[in-house]
Amino acid sequence: MHSVSESNSIGGIKLSSDSNCNRKPKVKLTHRKLVMGQSPAATTVSEPKIITGDHGYVLEDVPHLADYIPDLPTYPNPLQDNPAYTAVKQYFVDTEDTIAQKIVVHANSPRGTHFRRAGPRQKVYFKSDDVHACIVTCGGLCPGLNTVIREIVGSLNDMYGVTRIEGIQGGYRGFYSRNTIPLTPKVVNGIHKQGGTIIGTSRGGYDNKKIVNSIEDRGINQVYIIGGDGTQKGASSIYEEVRRRGLQVAVVGIPKTIDNDIPVIDKSFGFDTAVEEAQRAINAAHVESESNENCIGLVKLMGRNSGFIAMYATLASRDVDCCLIPESPFYLEGPGGLFEYIEKRIKENGHMVIVVAEGAGQELVAESLRNEDGKDASGNKLLNDVGLWLSQQIKDHFKKQTEMEINLKYIDPTYMIRAVPSNASDNVYCTLLAQSAVHGAMAGCTGFTVGPVHGRECYLPFHRITEKQNKVVITDRMWARMLSSTNQPSFLNTKDIIESILDETPPTQLLDDQVAGNGLDTKSESLPKVALGCGHDNEGLHFEMTSTLEFNSTLDSYCLVDCE
Repeated sequence: MHSVSESNSIGGIKLSSDSNCNRKPKVKLTHRKLVMGQSPAATTVSEPKIITGDHGYVLEDVPHLADYIPDLPTYPNPLQDNPAYTAVKQYFVDTEDTIAQKIVVHANSPRGTHFRRAGPRQKVYFKSDDVHACIVTCGGLCPGLNTVIREIVGSLNDMYGVTRIEGIQGGYRGFYSRNTIPLTPKVVNGIHKQGGTIIGTSRGGYDNKKIVNSIEDRGINQVYIIGGDGTQKGASSIYEEVRRRGLQVAVVGIPKTIDNDIPVIDKSFGFDTAVEEAQRAINAAHVESESNENCIGLVKLMGRNSGFIAMYATLASRDVDCCLIPESPFYLEGPGGLFEYIEKRIKENGHMVIVVAEGAGQELVAESLRNEDGKDASGNKLLNDVGLWLSQQIKDHFKKQTEMEINLKYIDPTYMIRAVPSNASDNVYCTLLAQSAVHGAMAGCTGFTVGPVHGRECYLPFHRITEKQNKVVITDRMWARMLSSTNQPSFLNTKDIIESILDETPPTQLLDDQVAGNGLDTKSESLPKVALGCGHDNEGLHFEMTSTLEFNSTLDSYCLVDCE
């Protein structure tokens, strides 16, 4: 039997719905294509569910099983009889609850893009006894994987009475080449105190047809996929194939990356733990550098394309003299270069600590070693070891070109950080992610991932977290805080700054008849002042350089003016 259809209003428009996830207003449809390194290229995907309302309101909704399977029955949510929830004022998420992507607005700003708020729904689309769920972890290790596994199992069992839950061994290839592990509350009890993942992981092995065939043959109807950018692209493709076959299977992603490079969401799980553990390596480097004459402590941290771990660990430490990340180019030789800065700091303090993210300076390393680009099993570019390369470059420079004798200590804690259990903050966060994923799947939502947006758990379409990577904005105040903490030069020239501002300014999600962009669309207004860098003059006085960016109609380009 269908639940009674309700009339709701979201963003000033009337909706008719038979579930909190399944909306049936007029939607704006856009054809997209999904391209994956390990999947069939250029696969046509289903249209996004875009709901528009008054005052520029846009809701990017997630797919629902009822979108392609008609006449699905619904059932009362078992949570209404759960003793643990009797104290909750409101069991279920309000039908009109959405979360705004952008919270810094002006009086005349459009309401902008919103996402569906996560949480339990009043009606579910699965009987508890009929649920056959599976969990798979893919890609590299990350603190919190076991916590997410434990909480998915606990949520399914304790909240919804689901008993058939399996772990797919060894990543995506485990669907068709490995055995499964029965997961019960007893099996997963205490695994959050262990690093790694009890069901194993791997890179590559993605075969869409084989995976969906396995899901269909095993009778699985809920799939929880934990992994990073490439894994979530694979999950999106699995959803598309499931939808094409008309299967009642909820496909849910839980985004995982220790680098915190997933867009839209506030942060990724494991990041807090990584920053905390990175402090140990930085502290060791600081102790070594202080205890030896003219000593440099060099620490390489994770950060393939995004330098968040390095930046936050540097800010938290306050013992770091220089932080190098992929987003901010640097150079070694010449005035204002890294070598000159190192020599200056050693003369001033007698020691120095340098933090470098693994993806920093790859162009310099590749050019020096004349290495060709390669890729791993997940399709990621293989990186040269910038830590070893930089340590050797520093040693060679001071040995050949200066009279200063230095002592360099190199520390690479990468795999130690990845393999530790998650800390208290990440454990709580993983619990919220897992519970939100389970609530969404039981409510019939599919083809989505979960994550916090401004502190509220949301359901996000896959394409929103796979279309680009989150990166440190080097014209942002957080990077300026880091520069102020280390007193390092920014190593940037005017061209770098302008390109960064133009590239990193995020577009505002508006209606088709409105101009997309939030600051560079009219070429009529000056941008705020930007930091060019900081340092010391010839007399040792600290200085900071700032400038204003304005559009020059004669040159048809942006120029820095009013340098201070």
